[in-house]
Amino acid sequence: MSSVLYDVPGPKAVRRNLILGVVTVLVVLALIGFIVYRFAVTGQFDASRWSVFTFTVVWEQILTALGNTLAAFGMAAVLSMALGFLLAIGRLSDHAWVRVPVTVITEFFRAVPVLVFMMLLFYGLPVLGVKMSPYWAVVLALMMYNGSVLAEALRAGVEALPRGQQEAGYAIGLRKSGVMTLILLPQAIRAMLPVIISQLVVTLKDTALGFIITYPELLYFAKLLGSQQGRPILQSAIVIGGIYIVMCLILAAIAKWVEKKTSRSPKVRGLGMPHDPAADDDATLTEVIAVQKALGGKDQV
Repeated sequence: MSSVLYDVPGPKAVRRNLILGVVTVLVVLALIGFIVYRFAVTGQFDASRWSVFTFTVVWEQILTALGNTLAAFGMAAVLSMALGFLLAIGRLSDHAWVRVPVTVITEFFRAVPVLVFMMLLFYGLPVLGVKMSPYWAVVLALMMYNGSVLAEALRAGVEALPRGQQEAGYAIGLRKSGVMTLILLPQAIRAMLPVIISQLVVTLKDTALGFIITYPELLYFAKLLGSQQGRPILQSAIVIGGIYIVMCLILAAIAKWVEKKTSRSPKVRGLGMPHDPAADDDATLTEVIAVQKALGGKDQV
């Protein structure tokens, strides 16, 4: 008996997979136990190591650092999305004088590490007589890198759509700008939403690089805490790391909520039709009708 994608494992394979699973769990538990043991031996669970977190002023400063992190992430996320849309549309242009320069810019932004961008903006621009604050150095660096990555994700999403969608838009009188903004991009965003959210999570975590250019975000404050009396380095890393984990989980939950909302939209369902390459000609009329319904019966834009 076999399934579409793979053969159903037999009795020997089931036993082998069970043994591998048990061994993996035991290894993971052993590593966790070793880490807990080393924490206990070195006194990392002593109250004196965690006493710094009993002060209200410390938590107030953590909240301030959290606000700085979210401020940089929020602005970087918005600007990255905007830049991603512009670069994606530029790369999909029919005009070479637009497509080629945008492609070069996109590949350049993707190739340069975020930290290099931050250091160039914060330490390099003053050499040219331009001074930039740590906040904008972090935001612009994140925007350039993540915007280029999102542009490639959106472009891939658009090019993966059935060609009949584009032809249907032209058939009802839409221009290319209308086809792109009303038909292709909404579907591409929905299809690439997991990739977009994953990249936004990367953007959130990359704000931690700002501590190198003295931006007072969470990691910068964790470094300050680690230098206090008793040197609670691991404790600070655990607390601040836990805050990052919670923020990423919240972002993932928002992504799932948005995905459910968009999947229930009648316009999105009307456009999300299966593609049969062998029946492209026959499907064009059906897709025209679907596009007209999704646009609310508009014949021309």
